[in-house]
Amino acid sequence: MMPSTPQILEWGSKQQVQSIGLRYEVLRKPLGLFFAPDELSEEVDQWHIGMINGDRVVAVLLLKKMNDRIAKMRQVAVDETLQGKGIGKELVRFSEEFCRRQGLELIELHARKTAVPFYLSLGYSLIGDEFEEVGIPHIKMALQL
Repeated sequence: MMPSTPQILEWGSKQQVQSIGLRYEVLRKPLGLFFAPDELSEEVDQWHIGMINGDRVVAVLLLKKMNDRIAKMRQVAVDETLQGKGIGKELVRFSEEFCRRQGLELIELHARKTAVPFYLSLGYSLIGDEFEEVGIPHIKMALQL
């Protein structure tokens, strides 16, 4: 069964809480990192966009409104058993359209070096040089909406 179409996960909902577990498994656990409670509480003002398969969140990303023009995409995670099936692409495309509807003009993100080809394939541009974040190489990228 393929996941649902992307949707906004309401803060505090079962799905939004479940998405934290997915983000931990895909993004944090491999690096030996955990979420601090204050980190998670800061996400209340961010948009949580997810895809659900049955009763399970299988993909998620967060959008943080930086100002009236710019959103920062962060914490993009797709269940490892479903990667490479277009789910991440669908999630990112949905978030771009969502940002357009909010009147935003630019999406920025810090891509893990391993994810750079994925974002390049979606039209994102490299900005600046490689830097280290959470102990691994990242590159800032952006897409003009």
